[in-house]
Amino acid sequence: MINIPLHRLYNQQIEHSRLKTPAEVAAWLGGIQAQDYPGAKWSVGLRLPGSTDANIEQAIADKTILRTWLMRGTLHFAAAEDIRWMVRLMAPRTLAGRMARYKELELDEQTLSRSNDLLAKAVRDGQQLTRAELFAILQVNGISTQGQRGVHMLQKASLDGLICQGAERHRDPRFMALDESIPQGKTMVQEEAVAELTQRYFSSRGPATLQDFVAWSGLAVGDARAGLEAVKSQLVQETIDGQTYWLSAATPPAQEIAPHLLPGFDEYLLGYRDRSAALDPQYAQRVCPGGNGVFRHTIVIEGRVVGTWKRTLKKGGAAISSEPFSSLTAAEKDAFAAAAQCYGNFIGMPVIPA
Repeated sequence: MINIPLHRLYNQQIEHSRLKTPAEVAAWLGGIQAQDYPGAKWSVGLRLPGSTDANIEQAIADKTILRTWLMRGTLHFAAAEDIRWMVRLMAPRTLAGRMARYKELELDEQTLSRSNDLLAKAVRDGQQLTRAELFAILQVNGISTQGQRGVHMLQKASLDGLICQGAERHRDPRFMALDESIPQGKTMVQEEAVAELTQRYFSSRGPATLQDFVAWSGLAVGDARAGLEAVKSQLVQETIDGQTYWLSAATPPAQEIAPHLLPGFDEYLLGYRDRSAALDPQYAQRVCPGGNGVFRHTIVIEGRVVGTWKRTLKKGGAAISSEPFSSLTAAEKDAFAAAAQCYGNFIGMPVIPA
């Protein structure tokens, strides 16, 4: 029987990464969940050994990776050349699911059309404006951004392919014109786009099931099944405990698995409907308390989540503390310290005792 965590760590490029740039990471994974901006940068960085936070920031500034609403209507990093076809694939289903919410927020078609026009005009000619600055423009033009209205208008313009996000400024995302920001990328009809996304998902996250893919992508089950049918000749099929899994033919090298400190929304956990291969269900509440959708940073040793961690930035460096699910062995404590040092190197700060 194959080792699911080992294959996932290898295929996700967390172990023995074969990639060289942030854009390659984003393209390989198809998308990297990114509502937590600093955490998403670390998701990219841990797949590029030796990289730094500054390296990832530079890639965003260079517009080789960008952030927008993609799978399940959630913010993701994606390679610039993939943004357009992915938005076209994901937007219709996401927007259809937003109609009731638009009605609750009194965002009718005329208001959304006006907000689209105002937002697109504001970021012309290379302008990059923060969310706060764009909200101010909408307010001045008589469109309220109170409550969730402003965010939904920004999302609507993004799903319509008008704007996307670059680097943050003081923790406020900056928006830019999509057409001006990146050259024309790939164009695909829907069937091709579904097949492409399917192939990337199972190659980068396998072993995974069709249900995992549906949960991650937000595609209709029929579309996901058609995508799998189109690419399954490029994949390997395995039956484990009565479940059908799909994965690439690549075989992880038989080497020791390094410890890792993962950000809360990393694809290693969020890329699957069934997370039990990495996370014992009895500890799910420790990672996502109350099922509130906010995932804590996780400690992964030998492919299993053994606890959570957090950082506190201080004058002398980064204090990184652990909350293990059970007492760590001396070897596991050493593994945690080694993983913490990798993170400290990434953010360019010494690790100090918590």
